[in-house]
Amino acid sequence: MKQLRILIADDHGLVRRGARAVLRSRRGWRVVGEAANGREAVQKAKELKPDVAVVDIGVPELDGVEVTRQIRETVPDTKVLVLTMHESDQMVRRALEAGARGYLLKSDLTECLEKAVEAVAEGKRFPTPKVSEIMLEGLLKTRSGHQKEGRAVPRTTPRELEIIRLLAEGKVNKEVAALLGISVRTVETHRAKIMLKLGLHSLAELIFYAMRHGIISAPSAAEYLAKQK
Repeated sequence: MKQLRILIADDHGLVRRGARAVLRSRRGWRVVGEAANGREAVQKAKELKPDVAVVDIGVPELDGVEVTRQIRETVPDTKVLVLTMHESDQMVRRALEAGARGYLLKSDLTECLEKAVEAVAEGKRFPTPKVSEIMLEGLLKTRSGHQKEGRAVPRTTPRELEIIRLLAEGKVNKEVAALLGISVRTVETHRAKIMLKLGLHSLAELIFYAMRHGIISAPSAAEYLAKQK
């Protein structure tokens, strides 16, 4: 069984100890490093090349969003899980756009940390039920500001749905191309057309769209969307 190597970055020692205790209890998992600020987190990620980096969005020197962006650029095989106290759809958007695979509220730390790390390590996205609700609420507010209520959802082709699903699951253009047996340029063309057709402006909005329309799953999506009907 391949060992899972994890880096924890948080400026609070108590949080790091708590996260370490939870993660080390899992057989085959190892916390290979800890960091108390953003610059240290990026440096340790470069040196240790962990499979997963658990990063507090409020770390000093470099905030968690910038840490996420730099880790994804310099150590692309490392998956980033953002840990935070902030219940803000804008903060979620920033983290996802920077390349985070998961967004975990500290209030869910004990209950969900192990599940979240396991999910992002497998290349999946992990929003907790509360975060899913925050993201969906933010999407609905954003889209209601520039779309008329009751406007029909644009029709998407089977190929476009495949590409939406893969992008929303965190695949980059090159990975989508390999999985679908098409060129990267073709993926880029499809992606641009999809964004234009759906009136989306970022990868985060594409993820929210996929969640809302059941293309990818979210823990509370069905319950939340039922309330919108």
